[in-house]
Amino acid sequence: MADTFGPMRDGGAGDDVIGTGPDPGSPRKEPIRVLVVDDHALFRRGLEIVLAAEEDIQVVGEAGDGAEAVDKAADLLPDIVLMDVRMPKRGGIEACTSIKEVAPSAKIIMLTISDEEADLYDAIKAGATGYLLKEISTDEVATAIRAVADGQSQISPSMASKLLTEFKSMIQRTDERRLVPAPRLTDRELEVLKLVATGMNNRDIAKELFISENTVKNHVRNILEKLQLHSRMEAVVYAMREKILEIR
Repeated sequence: MADTFGPMRDGGAGDDVIGTGPDPGSPRKEPIRVLVVDDHALFRRGLEIVLAAEEDIQVVGEAGDGAEAVDKAADLLPDIVLMDVRMPKRGGIEACTSIKEVAPSAKIIMLTISDEEADLYDAIKAGATGYLLKEISTDEVATAIRAVADGQSQISPSMASKLLTEFKSMIQRTDERRLVPAPRLTDRELEVLKLVATGMNNRDIAKELFISENTVKNHVRNILEKLQLHSRMEAVVYAMREKILEIR
C-alpha cells in the first residue's frame, strides 16, 4: 500500500497525531460513514482499500474536487469527510463551509501535503475538525477518523508546532497583559473554555468544575454558538488568540 499512498507511510512514534477533545467512548453500533475527497483517483482508491479493512469504518462515497464533494455530502450525509486542500474546480477549504451547510453533522478532516500555516488557519476557520499531513501512517488515518467521530480534534504535530509558534508571536507583539473576557460569555463558560483550550475532555472538565458531563456539553455548545465557532479546535485557536490560554 505504500506505493498507492505515495508520501504516506507506516510510520513510527514521530508520526503520532496530536488531538484535543474527549477521549473515545464506548464502541459505536454503526460504522463511521466516510466520504473521501481527493483529485487523485489512485489515492482515493488506496484510502478506500485501507479503510475497507476497518470493521467500524465504511467509505460511502468519493469525490474528485470540492464542488463534487459538496454534492456528495448533501446526498450521502457522511459522518466524516476526508478531504484534500488543493483540488481543481473548488479547493477543499472553500468546500468546507458549503459542506457544513448541506451536512451540518459531518466532521471534516483535511488530509493534505500542504504544510502552509495559512491553509491550516483557513481550514480551522472554515470548520475543519482535523488537519493531517499525508506523511502520516495508514494506521493513523483510521485512528484519526475514529477520534474525530468521537468528538476530538486532530492535527499533525508539525502543524501544531507552527500553530503554537504563531500564537506565541502574536502574544509577544501585543501590549495587553491580561484577557478582557468576551462579554457574551458567562464566568462559567469562560472557565469551561479555558479547560477546553488545554485539551481536557468533557469528563475531566466535569470533575474539575464539580458539574455533570451533560452540563459541560451544554456549556461547550453554548460557547461555540456564542463565539460563532465551528469546533473545539477552533475554540483552542480562539482561546490562544484572545490570551484565554497562556502559552509558555
